[in-house]
Amino acid sequence: MGKVKLATPVLKWVGGKRQLLPEINKRIPKGFKTYYEPFLGGGAVLFELQPKKAIVNDLNSELINVYETIKTYPNELVEELKKFSNDEETYYSVRNVDRNKDKFKEMTAIEKAARVIYLNKTCFNGLYRVNSAGEFNSPFGRYRNPNIVNEKTIYAVSKYFNEAEITFKNGDFEECIKGIQKGSFVYLDPPYDPVSKTSNFTGYNQGGFGDKEQIRIKEMCDELTSKRSKIFII
Repeated sequence: MGKVKLATPVLKWVGGKRQLLPEINKRIPKGFKTYYEPFLGGGAVLFELQPKKAIVNDLNSELINVYETIKTYPNELVEELKKFSNDEETYYSVRNVDRNKDKFKEMTAIEKAARVIYLNKTCFNGLYRVNSAGEFNSPFGRYRNPNIVNEKTIYAVSKYFNEAEITFKNGDFEECIKGIQKGSFVYLDPPYDPVSKTSNFTGYNQGGFGDKEQIRIKEMCDELTSKRSKIFII
């Protein structure tokens, strides 16, 4: 299986590593059997490496739904995205859907995926951010011509997902590596530990990411090292 050239990140994500890929590539081990990524986010490294077998995870269920929808329903997703317009009224109408829990639950997986992509392309600075109630709260970005319907990328990513053996998980990062076998590679890009409480940004998910989770990551890495697993943490 060759690399799918246009399979690149669909979403802009906080902490994305696209600009660091040349340096990351220098440090990627060769010859691993299965690729593990417990904090998938925008997936820049996954799409760069395009491993034949991967187990990837993210705690953000909306994000994982985007990827699963791209894999299974790319045509329907593209058609759904074509319904949106880049104006402030439409933006806040779409953004505020999650304030009505009953209405949000009635949305299909395709509608939810399209909503996330649309908001990501049109919100301020492409910042996926939720409040303590789990509601998307980034303001309108006022971009002149955002690429809301990026068909080539969506179809390329769908092609890669269907040609490779990809397992998507939506849970705790430690669950992602359960049953890991010798010869696997784990790429870890967890939320940063802030230098101060005031500089903290962990709004990717309701509940955030704190000191206890950072300690658990360290303990997980110790266990992986003891099993002689290959790890890259950034």
